[in-house]
Amino acid sequence: MSDEGIDARVRALADLIVRFGANVQAGQIVAIGSEPGKERLARAVAESAYRAGAKFVDLSVFDIHVKRARMVYAAEDTLEFVPPWYGQRMRALGELRCAVVALTGPVAPRIMDGIDPARLGRDLLPQIRESIEIANQQTTNWTAAPCPTQSWAELLHPDLARDAALARLWDDVAYVCRVDEQDPIAAWERRMDGLVSVAGKLDELALDALRFEGPGTELTVGLFRTSRWHCARISTVDGIVHAPNLPTEEIFTTPDPVRVDGWVRSTKPLFVSGAMVDGLRLRFERGVAVEIEAERGADTLRALAGRDAGSARLGEVALVDGESRIGDLDMVFYDTLLDENAASHIALGEGFDFTVGEEEQPRINRSELHIDFMIGSNQVAVTGIEPGGGEVPLLRGGAWTI
Repeated sequence: MSDEGIDARVRALADLIVRFGANVQAGQIVAIGSEPGKERLARAVAESAYRAGAKFVDLSVFDIHVKRARMVYAAEDTLEFVPPWYGQRMRALGELRCAVVALTGPVAPRIMDGIDPARLGRDLLPQIRESIEIANQQTTNWTAAPCPTQSWAELLHPDLARDAALARLWDDVAYVCRVDEQDPIAAWERRMDGLVSVAGKLDELALDALRFEGPGTELTVGLFRTSRWHCARISTVDGIVHAPNLPTEEIFTTPDPVRVDGWVRSTKPLFVSGAMVDGLRLRFERGVAVEIEAERGADTLRALAGRDAGSARLGEVALVDGESRIGDLDMVFYDTLLDENAASHIALGEGFDFTVGEEEQPRINRSELHIDFMIGSNQVAVTGIEPGGGEVPLLRGGAWTI
């Protein structure tokens, strides 16, 4: 692909992020979170936002190389410190009803190799609790979208030359984000309509629990009586409809954090806090992850799961069918935003208020983190359990059965 071809993909993705993902409104302040190496897309998003009528575009850049320096040299008892202005800035974004864009995807995927996994689990940055709080308050129209980088491309396509690898990654991202369509926004609206329809069917079932069964997995996840299923077509309190994830293929809700039992095996690697977690297996007992095993990276996840009282319990369960374009590529992106939309998943940590009735919201899991990991595949059957014990097949071979 020529440089001009990549430029066209960059502009198309930026416009989708601004006009569909974040749905930037005229007069809004737009905050972009980026990293070194993502300048091309960050600048295109800024340009698209101003064309959409943004009042001001603010860019913040997090450098993973600086985080590595902290991991190597900082005193142990300082690793959990977060400067107060991080939270103050996020709260201000909510108070000002800003639009927020986060550009995801690794810029240096191997930079934390050799770092003590337990130390990595102590530092959550760039994630901060205030981000989860703002999402729950629904005061900002926000989205997270992948940004191809050279190092990420070489990780995914090591057999290709440097330029060819980056071009291939742009092809991959264009496909999963549907910017290869003549009208990407219309394509996404059709997909969202389908997900909304399935979410409505799940709500009508009023299930008491879900059961996941497959290789290495025998897990039951209890639901609240008032749990409601959502896709990523979300509205702010001011009525701005947006898509928090681009791409998005999931239907999700918040489970009962004390009714999760059994073993579950991750079906894709997890990239968290700069560390790779492969071959992950967890055992839940009365809602708590009491055993965490992995072929690589277990200590990082154990450290994260011990972060606070809710970090070893579930805050989300999400179902993904085989129509996902990400799943269709049958590749691991090493980016949770993409990989979680290839397969059904669960998340340790904070739950979502808007998925549960007001009377049961005090029972939602609370934590300063939210870590998604993938547990679904065509070999994992998902069954709904009715309040009376009846069973309803939901996903078989990656296809909906409802």
